[in-house]
Amino acid sequence: HDGSCPLCEVEIGYMKRQSGADRIAFVDVSQVNVVLPDGLTRDAAMQRFHVADMDGQLHSGAAAFMHLWARFPRLKWLAWLGRLPGMGFALEQVYRNFLRIRPRLSAALRRRIAKRA
Repeated sequence: HDGSCPLCEVEIGYMKRQSGADRIAFVDVSQVNVVLPDGLTRDAAMQRFHVADMDGQLHSGAAAFMHLWARFPRLKWLAWLGRLPGMGFALEQVYRNFLRIRPRLSAALRRRIAKRA
């Protein structure tokens, strides 16, 4: 995850509090010294969410979220919904649209946090 993105930090923070999170290695790819899975560049890791499974297969975007959701008892239903016909495609489209506005949302959240400080 992009630890420099306040939106990402909120979401990953939520996932880290879920049952089963102790079996998942959450990696902040904004740290320059982080070791990335084979086939994943730092630039690509900063652009989209990725999950490497136990077999080393890399999942990206909505598929990565679905793979991660399936590991949490309270979020499995989201993974199930994502596997319904057409839903994986729809979730990927929503995710791609979110990526376009993520910089503006992150900047707005940073400003809001700064005002509270």
